[in-house]
Amino acid sequence: MSPAVEVILDGATEPVGSGPTSLERAATPALDALTARGTISWRHTVPRGLPAGTETALPVLLGWTPPGPVARGALEAAARAVDVPAGARAHRIDGVRDGDRQVLRDAGFGLHELGRDRLLAVGPGALPLLEPPVRIWPDGVVPPRVLDDRTVLVGAVGAASGAARLLGARVVVPVGATGDTDTDLRAKTAAALAALDDGAERIVVHVGAPDAAGHRRDAEAKVCAIEAADRHVIGPLGDALRRRRAGSLAVGADHGCDPATGRHDGAPVPWVRWSA
Repeated sequence: MSPAVEVILDGATEPVGSGPTSLERAATPALDALTARGTISWRHTVPRGLPAGTETALPVLLGWTPPGPVARGALEAAARAVDVPAGARAHRIDGVRDGDRQVLRDAGFGLHELGRDRLLAVGPGALPLLEPPVRIWPDGVVPPRVLDDRTVLVGAVGAASGAARLLGARVVVPVGATGDTDTDLRAKTAAALAALDDGAERIVVHVGAPDAAGHRRDAEAKVCAIEAADRHVIGPLGDALRRRRAGSLAVGADHGCDPATGRHDGAPVPWVRWSA
């Protein structure tokens, strides 16, 4: 079976406004070559009524459409191999202060650091009341196992890898993969090529840098992130498939992220697919 390789540029699109978008501004010779020879389509990755974000869109791209909002805490726990016992729930909490940590411990929740002022709280029952500016991500459905290790996702530790792991895919997190603009894209490409050599049927490379730059409202960094992915991921993977004379390469976004506002956008996203 010919391998299918996909590159997800997280948050790469954005609402069409008065000027060119980041994808239009970016110099992407590898993606342009795929577009010239491949098939372009638009994909609805955010079902009506669900929040625009990786927790929604990536499961859709992998083959499972959520019936409701996805539990972001469950994804964060799966990404870090944090055990969630039967009857317990995992909650992602942002904007946490030291006093909030003690309140959560007193309520019986196990705490795992996700980064500066961000926590994963695992425990039974409802969360205790935490005052603003704390943000508790909504609970929701947990992705079921619908895939197996014939699908490999290469990415950083985060929502994408957590969703893939819960769905049953094999997840590879290369050293240096951060999910931000400082990520090691060459390491991701090397991991994807290794999976290709190992006979994986479907290889998905998740690149979170465009979304991270968009959230910071850094339009130039978003353009640079797209250009880096074109140079270090899309181009080398396309070259590898050409040498093999077998397989396909698809490139697109999971959702949009507007660098003017830092917010996600749930409009349909463009994808291009090329076959060797």
